[in-house]
Amino acid sequence: MNHLINQTQEDAVALLKNLISIPSYSRDEQSAADFLQKHIEAAGYVCGRKGNNVWALSPAFDTSKPVILLNSHIDTVKPVPGWNKNPHVPVEENGRLYGLGSNDAGASVVSLLSVFTLLTAKEQPYNLIFSASAEEEVSGKEGVESLLRELPRIDLAIVGEPTGMQLAVAEKGLMVVDCTAHGMSGHAARNEGVNAIYKAIEDIDRVRKMELPKQSELLGAVKMSVTMIQSGTQHNVVPDKCDFVIDIRSNECYTNREIFDILEENLQSELKARSFRLGSSGIDAQHPVVKRGKSIGLNTFGSPTLSDQALMPFASVKIGPGDSARSHSADEYIMIQEVKDAIEIYYDLLDGLKI
Repeated sequence: MNHLINQTQEDAVALLKNLISIPSYSRDEQSAADFLQKHIEAAGYVCGRKGNNVWALSPAFDTSKPVILLNSHIDTVKPVPGWNKNPHVPVEENGRLYGLGSNDAGASVVSLLSVFTLLTAKEQPYNLIFSASAEEEVSGKEGVESLLRELPRIDLAIVGEPTGMQLAVAEKGLMVVDCTAHGMSGHAARNEGVNAIYKAIEDIDRVRKMELPKQSELLGAVKMSVTMIQSGTQHNVVPDKCDFVIDIRSNECYTNREIFDILEENLQSELKARSFRLGSSGIDAQHPVVKRGKSIGLNTFGSPTLSDQALMPFASVKIGPGDSARSHSADEYIMIQEVKDAIEIYYDLLDGLKI
């Protein structure tokens, strides 16, 4: 088995280099999906496809067994300014593999696919599904949300994101609220009009000071941040409208709808949530995968960042190689050893697991 794992590790790094070479921005992942589908089919698996999502089921799928989903995403953000290397040319230097999507989340994709092949090579007390989904970076409706409609019932998901191969057993949700403060236009030189900016400032200050009482042991308090503001047409006109945006990271103590209702009760601005669908997620501390993770030395934590977990209505944990701080950064990289270690840890976490 050691020889097999070693070869699988080398193959995973080679596959990651190929994926880095294929631009795969959110909603434009077709080339990467095509490549990955051909790779999976060449390995002897039947590959499913919907849009730019690809997946494969255990060869001996038994409907009497529970189902574990191994999922990560193939889309990336666009390169930020500051890259010193070509983001789509994989470069290996001093144990690091540079390239866009190497850390977020290409390393998770190839590691999960590798452990899928290892685990399905022997009898397991569960069925496995490997999936590589699209549109994760934009929480798109044609990503994992669309993919899940095509899959059998899922009992547990392993979501690959850069966590340093520690177990995220809870994750904050996300709600973005567009706000409009209304005033009345007038000439800035005269004492007329109602300045919408001033009304917005009052609400922004309320948001800044607002603290919801229910806090989570793992995720802490609900976090609200005003991140954008726009108003005015010219310097001498009192603006009659001021738009601002609130980024809200929810814990499991509140639904996004409940938080929205609290905001509506306390703010004078007109509010509109872009979506309520990205709620907080978590898993019971006594779940077998959590207990197995702790038994092999993994730490558990609550994650402040959003992933496709938010769209999974079943038990899930987030775990993957890399560091979240490297995501969406110039000269993004993954350590080669992180990919190799991830395959072994995933294998130890899942081999023979009874859920």
